[in-house]
Amino acid sequence: MNTPRSNDASDMLVVKVGGSAGVDLDAVCADVAAMVHDGVPLVLVHGGSARTNEVATALGHPPRFVTSPSGFTSRHTDRAALEVFEMVYCGVTNKGIVERLQRAGVDAVGLSGLDGRLWEGPRKKAIKCVEDGKVRVLRDSYTGRVEKVDTGLLRLLLDAGRVPVLTPPACSFDGEAINVDGDRAAAATAAALGARALLILSNIPGLLVDLNDHSTLRPTLTRRDLDDPAALAEGRMRIKLLAAAEALDGGVARVVIGDSRGDGPVRAALDGAGTHIVSEAAA
Repeated sequence: MNTPRSNDASDMLVVKVGGSAGVDLDAVCADVAAMVHDGVPLVLVHGGSARTNEVATALGHPPRFVTSPSGFTSRHTDRAALEVFEMVYCGVTNKGIVERLQRAGVDAVGLSGLDGRLWEGPRKKAIKCVEDGKVRVLRDSYTGRVEKVDTGLLRLLLDAGRVPVLTPPACSFDGEAINVDGDRAAAATAAALGARALLILSNIPGLLVDLNDHSTLRPTLTRRDLDDPAALAEGRMRIKLLAAAEALDGGVARVVIGDSRGDGPVRAALDGAGTHIVSEAAA
């Protein structure tokens, strides 16, 4: 039986778990299930990058990554790459997470941002990237950014006692599937729902000054610190910091970049583990 419960925005959590190698989906799902059973309204967003790279390579279409002139790295998604992306993200990864939650007694519903136009935004039909020191324009890209979140659909599920499990792709304004960054999509979702916190969990403890030294963890940051993500981090962490800034700008009170590994990773992040980022007013 699915018992409707209160979904006050003051209690709402959005949890994003990444898809890199080493991410502990079992630990995250077990902790999410425990929190849901305690009555916490929650939306889970996930990635699937490592498995996508493996499948794409096996199918003869190895992944290609591009770096923007501003220094952000992302997956180049042409039509063939998009089909592999959907196969892994919407298929085996999404349903694997839903199955984990169902086994734990949580009535989870897996959806992509394409379903029902849950996540919607413009397609970038041309993107600039830097290769060999030169700026190139790629015109075969199916990528974009989430600008609109269907909170009505999410609240319909939450009010019915279901837990939404969300994944890219999103839907373009023209009805095309588009690859969107999962961290930024989670940030848009948290802001749209008025969530009290966004947790971004991956395979590292948080923002590290030295990636090889966990003692260099930055435990706290403010929104002002995120004005120049490139000065704080490299690679994918830059996009996580950008997502954190967007969530805070959208009204989310706190963003935590934390570790998916270990016992109770969601509650550990809420209790102080990882890197906590708040507005200047909250600080």
